[in-house]
Amino acid sequence: MTRSPFLLLLPALPILAACAQMQGGSGPTAPGAAEVSPDAPDAPAEIAEVVRSPRPQAGANTVDALDTVTDEQRAAATAPPASAGRALGEQTASLGDPTDPGIWMRTALVSERRSGRVEVAGTGNSATVELIPLDGEGGAQLSLSAMRLLQIPLTDLPTVTVYGS
Repeated sequence: MTRSPFLLLLPALPILAACAQMQGGSGPTAPGAAEVSPDAPDAPAEIAEVVRSPRPQAGANTVDALDTVTDEQRAAATAPPASAGRALGEQTASLGDPTDPGIWMRTALVSERRSGRVEVAGTGNSATVELIPLDGEGGAQLSLSAMRLLQIPLTDLPTVTVYGS
């Protein structure tokens, strides 16, 4: 008599069912991703009011619910900069953790939090952002709010020029 291979999996079913029912975890984080929250180290003073926003409400699952940046912050972030700043380099960026609020970019081009600006190649759209060091491996990431301000489809991998103040 031959045993079905599925019978070997029966003891694992209760464990898998328990895993499927678990809720409330923060989920996986991208390698090198630092959590951005109101409790995080202060954003540079000159842009803190523009780039910081509250965490989305629990259960938020739409783009509008996850993007907690105000209209005033959007206007300030997309206003023409007083100075161009120093070009730090070009990078291809992806969408970062959409539950991390604010207008930010994680990048290996900086070693400490600082104010900056990103400009999308081809469109010229630009926005003031908080530049956050990207520890470890992985590519540059833009916040959900930054992607929306820059009018980048959330699934795109845009090339952006990064400027530091």
